[in-house]
Amino acid sequence: MIDRTPHHRFDLVVVGAGIVGLAHAVDAVLRGMSVAVVEQDDHAVGASIRNFGHICATAQSGHALTLALSARERWLMLGRKAGFEVRECGTLVLARAPDELAVLEEFAAERGSEQVTLGAATGPFGGVGAAHLPLDLRVDPREAVPAIAAWLAAEGVEFFWNTHVTGIDTNAVHTSRGEIHGRNMIHAVGHDVDRLFPDIAAEWNVERCRLQMLEVAPPGDVVIDAAVLTGLSMLRYDGLAAMPSAVAVRARMKADSPELLDAVMNLMLTQRPDGAIVLGDTHHYARTHTPFDDECNAELLLREGESLFGAPLTVLRRWRGVYATSDRTDFLTASPSSNVRVVSVTSGIGMTTALGLAPTVLDSF
Repeated sequence: MIDRTPHHRFDLVVVGAGIVGLAHAVDAVLRGMSVAVVEQDDHAVGASIRNFGHICATAQSGHALTLALSARERWLMLGRKAGFEVRECGTLVLARAPDELAVLEEFAAERGSEQVTLGAATGPFGGVGAAHLPLDLRVDPREAVPAIAAWLAAEGVEFFWNTHVTGIDTNAVHTSRGEIHGRNMIHAVGHDVDRLFPDIAAEWNVERCRLQMLEVAPPGDVVIDAAVLTGLSMLRYDGLAAMPSAVAVRARMKADSPELLDAVMNLMLTQRPDGAIVLGDTHHYARTHTPFDDECNAELLLREGESLFGAPLTVLRRWRGVYATSDRTDFLTASPSSNVRVVSVTSGIGMTTALGLAPTVLDSF
């Protein structure tokens, strides 16, 4: 059992060992604080390892862009310290229609050559042009997230794996193994805000976004260094979606391929170290989802992937991603008490922004 006696045994207790929770542990360690991390599973299995491993900084805007650029520096630092690869290969945004190229031209004019360079579509992809976003990064989340946890443990962070949290108050985190006392507490469990804090989840209208994602065999010997975004991505990321020509892109897709908008598809991909292509994704919103996946979403995603590559694709794996979403905020940071923060990235960009968000949360104590 956990030692129940000393109060404020840790400077910070973090609930959740996904990237948002680990980001807070990282920042606390850098401040010289004593830290405990509590996780209900044996290791992270949620959104933090089910994603593309794409640190999509440049396509953000406003506060999210500020956090993403800050997080970028933390990713580079952690790659060196924790011993995992962080690839500075950027993002390739494909334009396959004139209105999409217009979006990229407007974006390049707004951001400048340091963030956006225009050119031809490269690799196996056709199109009328492309933009390269050189500041964006790539990691393998299945390697990076465990590596960060291992580095934190080596730095003295105490992990309580396979430990269920039943409550949090101003003195302790109550768990299935006893109480863990901390001066401050962070609750960072992604889409499960409502499990312990239903009123906060209701106030911010937190729902669960379910994703359909596929891993496919690479056609031929194709090698793709950068993450790849498409015209559908231009409708999803705020920096691109704010461009005037994005309205024309949406109107054309609504007329030609309304099923893509109905599925809220973001056609994008990254290539894993073993060569497999992570292809995604469709988005579906509800507080509680049916346990049944509709195969038509996978078929739609595969159809669009094959159109992108101009070749048939073989599915290796398929999975359901889930993350928190809110129509009221992109970054939920609530304070149920003076020394407890409930934190959730409610915009699907936790990997991109969490390492930048965490310092602002710790500053709030």
